[in-house]
Amino acid sequence: MDIAVSLADPIEEDEVIRLYRANGWSSAEKPVQLMAALRNLHALVTARIGGELAGLGNAISDGHLDVYFPHMLVHPRTRGRASGA
Repeated sequence: MDIAVSLADPIEEDEVIRLYRANGWSSAEKPVQLMAALRNLHALVTARIGGELAGLGNAISDGHLDVYFPHMLVHPRTRGRASGA
C-alpha cells in the first residue's frame, strides 16, 4: 500500500467532512469553522492512499517551544494498515 504523506496537500471540504464523520467528531457539523481552522494552522499533515484522504493531523505552535496536536484522525477502514494508527 502506497501512502502519500504531505505538509502541503490542498484539502477539500467534502473529503475532510467525510473523515471527521467517519471518526464521529462533532467538528464535522461545523464545516465552515473547521475548514478555516485547518487552513490557518501552523502545520497540517495529510496521508492519502490511492489519492483518498486517509488521515490528517494538525499542529498549533508558538513557533519557539510549545506544540499542541489537537486533531489526529485516521479513517477507520485504514487503521492498522500502517497509515498512522
